[in-house]
Amino acid sequence: MSSSYPLREQWLGNVRADILSGLVVALALIPEAIAFSIIVGVDPKVGLYAASCIAVITSIAGGRPGMISAATGAMALLMTTLVKEHGLQYLFAATLLTGAIQIVAGALRLGALMRFVSRSVITGFVNALAILIFLAQLPELIGMPWQVYAMCGAGLAIIYLFPRVTRVIPSPLVAIVVLTIVSVGFHLPIHTVGDMGQLPDTLPSFLLPDVPFTWDTLKLLLPISCTLAVVGLLESMMTAQIVEDVTETPTQRNRECVGQGIANIVAGCFGGMAGCAMIGQSVINVSSGGRGRLSCFVAGVMLMVLVVYGSAWVGRIPMAALVAVMIMVSIGTFDWQSFRNLGRYPKSSSFVMLSTVVVTVATHDLAKGVLTGVLLSALFFARKVGRLLDVTEVDADDGSRVYVVVGQVFFASSGQFAASFDLLHSPKRVRIDLSRAHFWDISAVAALDRVVLKLRVRGVEVDVIGLNDASDTLIERLSAHRTEGGSLSGGH
Repeated sequence: MSSSYPLREQWLGNVRADILSGLVVALALIPEAIAFSIIVGVDPKVGLYAASCIAVITSIAGGRPGMISAATGAMALLMTTLVKEHGLQYLFAATLLTGAIQIVAGALRLGALMRFVSRSVITGFVNALAILIFLAQLPELIGMPWQVYAMCGAGLAIIYLFPRVTRVIPSPLVAIVVLTIVSVGFHLPIHTVGDMGQLPDTLPSFLLPDVPFTWDTLKLLLPISCTLAVVGLLESMMTAQIVEDVTETPTQRNRECVGQGIANIVAGCFGGMAGCAMIGQSVINVSSGGRGRLSCFVAGVMLMVLVVYGSAWVGRIPMAALVAVMIMVSIGTFDWQSFRNLGRYPKSSSFVMLSTVVVTVATHDLAKGVLTGVLLSALFFARKVGRLLDVTEVDADDGSRVYVVVGQVFFASSGQFAASFDLLHSPKRVRIDLSRAHFWDISAVAALDRVVLKLRVRGVEVDVIGLNDASDTLIERLSAHRTEGGSLSGGH
């Protein structure tokens, strides 16, 4: 359970709002799960079964109350080739293996790696997903009859104006119900959920993938499953951060990794595909008042109940109503303040954010966008820290020369460190004062070796003084100059 509040509070601390928000999420999950199934090239029930199983299991085993997990577009795009070339059973097997990898990642506490993702990358990720959510609605708008635009506009009006009347019932739920009644009552010629594909009429049953359990199968599935596991955990950790910011409650990231893994294993055993946390649905949930585990549990259960036992009614929900809900999600997800701050924030941070947005939107690949942002952040950070190194040269009264090094010496600053010494015109004795410096890696040690050894070749006596314990240990283990004669002193 979360470290901030007890398990009972996570389940029963917000019952009414969690149930209502869960119902809204369940309705919004239906067309998305069907759409993701179509992307993969499988029957709609594969996405629907996955969404239900994953939502229920992560509500119990996950580490983030209030976050919605189900089948997602980012994962669906990675599975299309596998299904096309090898069939549905290999999809189920890859889903099982994905879950196992995620459980191992949680056991190894890899969820803590999220701290290496900068705020600029997270902001870019959020903005890119907001854009992708909006773009995904365009096929339901472009070239459609005028009634679609009227219904969508009416839906947005209800979503934004109804809260002024009351917040007891989530406005997206009101919009879906009202527009469905209007669509059915007036027999409007617009797309409905039923037009997207046949809804299942039975509950999922347990099965194991019908694939040969051989090394050849493992070699085929392992690269795909590793990619699915990484993308799934990355999107889940990013979404968890967003929910954290809204609800001001912490996430158990390693538990979330394990929970996602268990959920994918269960989904694969019940005829579903791999999934992860969904930023759009999570935003719908928290915007509708959902805060606890109950909201995600209700979403998963109600999704299955609706599609199996209420398909006749669910199939008549106009897509325009759900498009209105998703446009609301897109507007609410986008960090508008980030663009107003472009001129105020450091250029490097703005560049990282914009690059993450551009790559993610251009490739529709979350992993590529975030990887671009993380690499750029690391590059700018290394460049910035590398500039903080300062080497001052002082000639002492006894004829020796002292080099006072201040700052961090690592791969990005090791070149500057080595270039700061006058190797051609040195006196007979040189002291290198490192009491205000720190050596981080083998590049730093190699730079110190070059300086010391080149000076000794010229007959210069070199003393390295002031090493802190960590730097001294690193140099003791990796350096070459200590075995070449001369003195080196630790301490401050």
